[in-house]
Amino acid sequence: MKFTELGLMPEILRAVADQGYETPTPIQAQAIPVVLAGHDLMACAQTGTGKTAGFTLPILNRLAATPVTGKRKIRVLILTPTRELAAQVEESVRTYGAHLPIKSFVMFGGVGMNPQITALRNGIDILVATPGRLLDHAQQRNVDLSGVEVLVLDEADRMLDMGFIHDIKRVIALMPKKRQNLLFSATFSDEIRALASTFLVKPEYVESERRNTAPDLVKQYVYKVDRERKRDLLIELIKDKGWYQVLVFTRTKWGANGLVEKLLKAGIEADAIHGNKSQNARTRALANFKSGKLHVLVATDIAARGIDINELPHVVNFELPNVAEDYVHRIGRTGRAGTEGAAVSLVCVDENKLLHDIERLLKKQIDVVDYPNYAPDPSIRAEPILMRSSTARGGQRSSNGRPGSSGGNGSRGNSPRPAGRRPSNGATSSGKAGGGSHHSGNRNH
Repeated sequence: MKFTELGLMPEILRAVADQGYETPTPIQAQAIPVVLAGHDLMACAQTGTGKTAGFTLPILNRLAATPVTGKRKIRVLILTPTRELAAQVEESVRTYGAHLPIKSFVMFGGVGMNPQITALRNGIDILVATPGRLLDHAQQRNVDLSGVEVLVLDEADRMLDMGFIHDIKRVIALMPKKRQNLLFSATFSDEIRALASTFLVKPEYVESERRNTAPDLVKQYVYKVDRERKRDLLIELIKDKGWYQVLVFTRTKWGANGLVEKLLKAGIEADAIHGNKSQNARTRALANFKSGKLHVLVATDIAARGIDINELPHVVNFELPNVAEDYVHRIGRTGRAGTEGAAVSLVCVDENKLLHDIERLLKKQIDVVDYPNYAPDPSIRAEPILMRSSTARGGQRSSNGRPGSSGGNGSRGNSPRPAGRRPSNGATSSGKAGGGSHHSGNRNH
């Protein structure tokens, strides 16, 4: 099947062709006709399969086919769990709507509200937002959702994990009851199905891949290493193997900071991205990583679903996630757009059970590779993994609370993706900056 066979208008097909794509991925081929037909949809697909274009293309088609005269009102609302994902989705909207008179905007916390208020007053067709910041504007009566025709929940499972369920229900209450609802997720737990039943109307269901599967183009392997030697091993791997662009996942924010400090002392350009960083710092770090100025970006799981980089060669699990499903999302940052990638996990004795849980989820064993002089000491016993360091600054303690230890936090084929990805700073298509404020809990993400 070609994109030309899906019923999309010429302007959208031209934008897709501009990016060099001809053939939709399985999730796109299944989802686009359903969305074009106006049905509610629950779509399940693993990370990196082109879900964003699966809803962006038909939504743009709908808006262009049924233009509204008069002042612009928000016709489409797309909710995402993190700022980075919101920026990425809105960039896709602009890329595929390049030849259409449709205006989009991205809104999230961590930056000023005034530019967002100005953009809302000027009129928007498609708003991409994180729930917390959107509710801030709703409370101040800056945003009008009475004209919303389509609601998209992107990465719905992650939003529930991050505690957004009540915020989502509050946002839904602000919109017309008659609208199209699209729910995209990598997993559909009982909680997500219960949420969906409250607002989806006779939804169709599509699933392009077995749930919780790793991309086929990602080579996975494990290095067994003592917790105290993880940092040294990572540095040696980066230097010895010539890794030039590495996304490293840790378990805590402080562990991420401590690892960055160690990498910088070893002469490796590195920066961290996590919830305690300002939005400007997060945007700058991501931009430098994408451009190649940074060799290593150290991230907590906030970034697992918000970083999309073509041909990212290496993802490293400096520490395994506590939830096995998060492993799939982490390694899904590589092996995208039909390119091969490698996912490396540094596993100490504390994490053997976590590794077993991941292998059980994947229904396969991950190859263990020996690295010279780093064989683990068999006399070291497993210790409990704590999610918070007892020192709140600098990552001077490991996730196990011991000074000087590992210091961690814890195929899309030829699918359409925006070329020349630029990390968004919240700009609209007309270049106005977006902004935000601080929220409690996880809203800032």
